[in-house]
Amino acid sequence: MEQKVRDYFELKQQQKEIEQRLSVLRDDILGYCAEQGVYETELGGYVVKTVLQQRKEYDDQKLYAILPDPEIWRLLSKVDNNKLKSLLKLNVLSEELISSAVTVRPITLLQVDKL
Repeated sequence: MEQKVRDYFELKQQQKEIEQRLSVLRDDILGYCAEQGVYETELGGYVVKTVLQQRKEYDDQKLYAILPDPEIWRLLSKVDNNKLKSLLKLNVLSEELISSAVTVRPITLLQVDKL
């Protein structure tokens, strides 16, 4: 069991290092694409694509203040994007009602595929 714990620890350390390297590489690649003004390009046998998405973030306090019924808040208990989307889809809540509690943040996704 000690070996498993040691291996787990070492792998978690490697994971952190890999995630840090990936973050730097991602930033460099996104910077290159922005500098070139391209969303998709081929580089050295790889296809690089960037996709801009809008990510919604909810303010718990503002959302709680707007919800018409405390029972709805109990369904959410803590803002969970998937639960909130379900309540919107079921028309329990409306986009207009919660609009003041929403911040939309642009996110750029990076996709690299081998040709």
